[in-house]
Amino acid sequence: MNAADPARPRRRWLTRSVWGFGLASLLSDAGHEAATASLPILLATLGAAPFALGLIEGVSDGISSFVKLFGGWVADRPHRRKPIAVAGYAVTGLAMGAYAFAGSWMHILLARTVAWIAKGSRAPARDAMLAEAVPPESRGRAFGFHRAMDSAGAAVGPLLASVLLVALPLRQVFLWTVVPGVLSALVFWLLVSPSPRSHAAPPAGFMVSLRGLPPRYRTFLLAIFVFGVGDFGRTLLILRATQALAPQVGVTHAAAAAALLYMGHNAVYALLSYPVGWLSDRWGAERLLVVGYTLGTLTGAMAAVDGGGIAWWIVAFGVGGATLAFEDTLEPIVAVAESPAAVRGTALGALAATNGVGDLVSSTAVGVLWTVFGPEVAFGSAAVVCAFGTVGMANLARRSPRPVRQP
Repeated sequence: MNAADPARPRRRWLTRSVWGFGLASLLSDAGHEAATASLPILLATLGAAPFALGLIEGVSDGISSFVKLFGGWVADRPHRRKPIAVAGYAVTGLAMGAYAFAGSWMHILLARTVAWIAKGSRAPARDAMLAEAVPPESRGRAFGFHRAMDSAGAAVGPLLASVLLVALPLRQVFLWTVVPGVLSALVFWLLVSPSPRSHAAPPAGFMVSLRGLPPRYRTFLLAIFVFGVGDFGRTLLILRATQALAPQVGVTHAAAAAALLYMGHNAVYALLSYPVGWLSDRWGAERLLVVGYTLGTLTGAMAAVDGGGIAWWIVAFGVGGATLAFEDTLEPIVAVAESPAAVRGTALGALAATNGVGDLVSSTAVGVLWTVFGPEVAFGSAAVVCAFGTVGMANLARRSPRPVRQP
């Protein structure tokens, strides 16, 4: 359909299901981001080094990558999408609560891995359902709205953590994060309509579906992977700010300040996600991704250089939040646009797996380099790698057609 044709009726995109996608993600992120913001403090009480945090971030993401890839293939079966998504939301919330019982950082690694396997397996199914719940010309707005709600929950999470850390013993904080996690599964189950059952041929085998992804899409995944190798987990940025601010205000106040900075990071993420999606309906998602990747390079560079004082870290966390608004909103839009409907779940799973492997390499490498050489080398190296991924995405975007402009 030509979106510019006034003779054709325009479907409404902000439906009950779209609200369900958004509210479920808001609740889920409020729970697991509260746990994430509190995690560095728990690791400190267990005597864990920065290496442990990097390993927890990287290994859990890497293991879940294989589940994401397989989960995408399963999501090519429309009738299985909703049960997978509901179960994924519930298990993620319960696994975050398991942090309360950790006796060592290895226990946290196990719980984080379970949570991220559940989180990763639900993502391709949910995104495929969202793509089919709205007209193609409104996908940018729908995905932008979803990311805005998701990141609003991510902004609420650190604020919730900062309140609970003052009011409760540390381990009880993680028990309370279970509540929004379980509610997210209930909201998705009640509000989101299941995908329509397809009467086409049954999905192909796993490897056949992978080989069915177009060459241009594989090039897109390569650019994402290169960028992802430098795109470190934000818990490392929280720890970096905590250590940088501690000599000025003390460890406790520095940890509280870092949690609030992370809240601001996620607030920027929330505020920009819908405008970014709206712009992609007009200018093209790949072109806007170049802007986001450039901001990601700047995030790494700022983390490498301690500019001194809270103002520096306010800007660094703000730029980091903007990076994720572009990255998380636009990448699935490109994946849906560049893949045939029959392998759309596989394409989204391949996207999630590519990001997961990049996270494995990035977070683990930054943690190791930090422990051995210091934060300047660790985050500086990440910025250089992000720059290479940005160049790759710019080359791809240069060859992409502009979308039809919306009225």
